Amino acid sequence: MRSLNVKSDFFVTLTFPLLCLTFIYSARAEEQLEKGRKIYLSQCVDCHGDKGQGVESVYPSPLIGDLAVRELSAYISEAMPEGEPEVCVAEDADAVAAYIHQEFYSIVARVRNQPPSVDFSRLTVRQYRNSVADLVNSFRWSNNFGDEQGLKARYYKSNKQNKENLAIERIDSLINFDFGEAGPDPENITEPEYTMIWEGSVLAAETGWYEFIVDSENQCYLRVNGSDPPLINIRVKSGDQTEYREEMFLLEGRAYGIRLEVRKSKTDKLVSAHLKWKPPHGTEQYIPPHYLSASPMPKWLIVETDFPPDDKSVGYERGVQVSQDWFDAVTTAAVEVTDKLMPEIPGMIKIPEINEEHKEKLKQFCLDFATRAFRRPLSEELKQLYIERQFAESPSTAIAVKRSLLLILKSPRFLFPYLGNEQFDDYDLAAWLSLTMWDSIPDPKLLEAAEKHQLIENDRFTWQVDRMVKDPRAKAKVRQFFRGWLYFDHFSELSKADDEHPEFNARLISELKDSLELFIEDIFWSDESDYRKLLQAESIYASPEIAEFYGLPAVNGPVFEKIPFEPEHRSGILTHPYLLAGLAYEDSTSPIHRGVFLSRSLLGRFLKPPPIAVTPTPPDLDPTMTTRERIAMQTKPVACSSCHGLINHLGFTLENFDEVGRYRKQERNRDIDASGYYISREGEQNRFQGAEELSRFLTNSDEAHQAFIEQFFQYLIKQPIQAFGPEMISELDQDFGNNQYNMQKLMLNIAKKSALRQRAIKQELVLDTHK
Repeated sequence: MRSLNVKSDFFVTLTFPLLCLTFIYSARAEEQLEKGRKIYLSQCVDCHGDKGQGVESVYPSPLIGDLAVRELSAYISEAMPEGEPEVCVAEDADAVAAYIHQEFYSIVARVRNQPPSVDFSRLTVRQYRNSVADLVNSFRWSNNFGDEQGLKARYYKSNKQNKENLAIERIDSLINFDFGEAGPDPENITEPEYTMIWEGSVLAAETGWYEFIVDSENQCYLRVNGSDPPLINIRVKSGDQTEYREEMFLLEGRAYGIRLEVRKSKTDKLVSAHLKWKPPHGTEQYIPPHYLSASPMPKWLIVETDFPPDDKSVGYERGVQVSQDWFDAVTTAAVEVTDKLMPEIPGMIKIPEINEEHKEKLKQFCLDFATRAFRRPLSEELKQLYIERQFAESPSTAIAVKRSLLLILKSPRFLFPYLGNEQFDDYDLAAWLSLTMWDSIPDPKLLEAAEKHQLIENDRFTWQVDRMVKDPRAKAKVRQFFRGWLYFDHFSELSKADDEHPEFNARLISELKDSLELFIEDIFWSDESDYRKLLQAESIYASPEIAEFYGLPAVNGPVFEKIPFEPEHRSGILTHPYLLAGLAYEDSTSPIHRGVFLSRSLLGRFLKPPPIAVTPTPPDLDPTMTTRERIAMQTKPVACSSCHGLINHLGFTLENFDEVGRYRKQERNRDIDASGYYISREGEQNRFQGAEELSRFLTNSDEAHQAFIEQFFQYLIKQPIQAFGPEMISELDQDFGNNQYNMQKLMLNIAKKSALRQRAIKQELVLDTHK
């Protein structure tokens, strides 16, 4: 008993002072907030409003951000009140900063004061195009894009394309051949006329118009996505022309059938075959091997109608704007889809033509089309509206089919995925998962699981999500996320001064972009899928041109090779040349651009637009100044300091890499100062020297982890993460760490937790409504 009393006495002795200190600290914090409130009401409210909402005639912008209290206090001491900064300094500035931060400035305060909700939304443009493509192709055969990295080539001894005349069969990684007069196989192919065929599929890495280019001395026929007649159809050559170009609109993340046929005639002296493309925002190049496969693919129906762009004001695409222009585009697209689809329906349902004789099969086709478009079975009332009435009131079966399809494609039940459903049922769950993982409609397996109520079973639910993450459509969505996260859209006009870097040409830029995407895909789709390796890896995917420009060991090509890349200096995506070059000027680095990227993308910090437009200080204005010194001078005004105090000192850590991403130790014959620091939202200062120390900080930073989670979540779901409850990000963060920062598992968790949370929210609303 005596020992128990000793422990009890010790516990009381230890705890009592701690409790006293807690009460004292809490009381002091309350006193500081009250002091800050009084100062704010006397010195700040006239310009910023009583709740920081702004005053239209004075300072209309709301007083929001995510600087730490100590940073906010420092800014107030230097700049506020405007024109009289000496009025509020030291402890007064600390008090008003704490009050502002607590009441309305910080993200926590903003969520508390105005809790976000799940936005009612339509399909985004990307979701619309994907949904139509998958809807139509659900009636066709399917195949997987292979890993051959090339097209299946067949070289025939003559123009007879049969097994007996086959001289060569192989995989060609690039179609880049000048066979001259001898031909591809002088010993076996001796006829004056013969045929060469390359066939398989080509993967579109992004959505847009692709220019396909064939260069040949001979007759040539190029088909892409089942084009009939051929996209390029050169039966009779005209003069000396050898190069032919045509465009086609393709959707990202899908593989399209491709077939190039080249025929040598008796009059042809030379034999050649070159197949290139110019992707959207890209440069003309031979189609790289990693975009080619020997696997055949079905034809895709691609919507080419132009849509007004989706809202991106919150950092991710969302379908919240419903304008007249959007309605007009939807109507035009529905007509386009119906006109393209009508001639193909007989082949899809195995009838000779659309007529009265096959009315029942056609009605069933329209019913199946509506079921898949609406992501659920139709009620009897909807069957009457979309199917039976159209067939009963139309003058012909063909017109009935066309009216039914147009009505389905224009229906709010297709365009607004969750419209009219009070309960969040199994079909809503299937639709949620398919939009999250694929930006598209559920496939037959998912609809079947919904019909059998299997999605409420945890193991079946997990199996479905795990299956979906391996689909090429999920890979396309991940690719698009990283393009946004890494600012690819900002690099469309990337170029460098010709006199400084003449070898940094369009081809090298295109290959650097491919290199970075291959690097990301290699890490994301590996078994570990370790987020930390994005920031730590010391390798690069190099082409011969990349290896030569950056002084690396020779690469044979044409396939990119993964090789070590200056391991003593490089740190994953942070130091990849494409990113470094994109975040720089033509003839100098830009710590500001690099710092903005690090602040927003890597750390998730909120940055306001600059209050004043400032022209960058030219490097030649004072040749003795380093870039760091120029930036410090340019952003010295108080109006700049609140953001550039964060931006500059992150960007400076990458100054060892020049405007094309080469490592350097000096600038203008002076040693580079690559030191920097970062003040966290909690006010903790972290210092680092160069990219490697910055990388280690980001790798272990909770802020960086949560920034990645929040941005990935919002890109996948297209809703604010705060709308799913304050516990959502903390749960995902904990799971992320427990799973060794596995990004694929994070994607699965986001899909699963968001779907189940949305179901719970709907159920709560239903209960509240019926109370």
